Amino acid sequence: MGSLYSYMYALALLCSLANPLLCLAHHNHVALFVFGDSLFDPGNNNFINTTTDFQANFWPYGHSFFKYPTGRFSDGRLVPDFIAEFAKLPLIPGYFQAEEQRGYVNGVNFASGGAGSLVETHSGFVIDLNTQLQYFKNIIKELKGKLGDKESNKLLSSAVYMFSNGGNDYFSLFTTNSTIFNSYTKEEYVDMVIHSFINVIKEVYKEGGRKFVIFSAAPLACLPYSRALKFQQTNRTGCEKKFRVLTEIHNKVLPNKLIELEKALQGFKYSYFDFFQAATDIIDHPSRYGFKEAKTACCGSGPYRGLSSCGGKRGQLKEYELCKDVRDYMFFDNFHPTEKSNLHFATLLWNGVPNVVRSCSVKSLFEQVL
Repeated sequence: MGSLYSYMYALALLCSLANPLLCLAHHNHVALFVFGDSLFDPGNNNFINTTTDFQANFWPYGHSFFKYPTGRFSDGRLVPDFIAEFAKLPLIPGYFQAEEQRGYVNGVNFASGGAGSLVETHSGFVIDLNTQLQYFKNIIKELKGKLGDKESNKLLSSAVYMFSNGGNDYFSLFTTNSTIFNSYTKEEYVDMVIHSFINVIKEVYKEGGRKFVIFSAAPLACLPYSRALKFQQTNRTGCEKKFRVLTEIHNKVLPNKLIELEKALQGFKYSYFDFFQAATDIIDHPSRYGFKEAKTACCGSGPYRGLSSCGGKRGQLKEYELCKDVRDYMFFDNFHPTEKSNLHFATLLWNGVPNVVRSCSVKSLFEQVL
């Protein structure tokens, strides 16, 4: 079995360096296309006109695995990086780097730190989900030009499509002092976010996509950032409840929408990851999962190292602390998981652990031949 996996990985790597048709000649080849926010961004924000608030292309980001900052919001690899590894694919390149890897046949990562489902979320500083969709359509044109309709359609229908979205649509309301709730109820706003997201999924489906991996919203109320905010404002410890309501509504509505899609769209398959529950399990019981600290970040400053100072490049905060052993920590900075956490989440997804993965495992999506 090991030699077979080694062969499959070598073939995928050869595809990215040589003739992409070699990939498609192998009937088991499945590409990975990635959309979303900073949980998945491999460095796309390095190439856009934005601010360091939405970038991670400076030390100490990347120091554990890559040994240099790639633009990933972690000390190392992200969940899509591990899923690619499990699927015997090379690291999936970001959109602005993908052209260097001829043919795009292993997939492309379009994710952008700070992006949301809504165009208005951090507008002008990020690549919103609808623009990511347009970039995906650009790639389809490239594929059809290089491979022809038959082979490109085969690649698109067999590929897996990963999404992480929603968190920024909710966080940004509080960080920008939005007045949106003067016009909409919380339920109406969440419906807007999910409606926009579902429309993108439908568009990918129209282009041939059939196999989807979708994250729930994270436990935003219990991130180091949220804990620090609560402590600064109230001198109390614990999770910040004002972030909880929107994520709870989101995570109640989204699974039902996916069930509806499965009934309405022929051949639609999905793996829904209850990221909220998986992360909360670590926060509540860190030692059970091999962590020592799940409330305080490894990198940052202030209470819980929850201030946005990691790397000393954001705003006026130039001083920051860096933990001695990142492997002890769930969070790398005040928002984002460590590589160790990301490996844990990817393993749950790949294996389809029942209490946090619904419908089917990611492994089964890669094994399905449509």
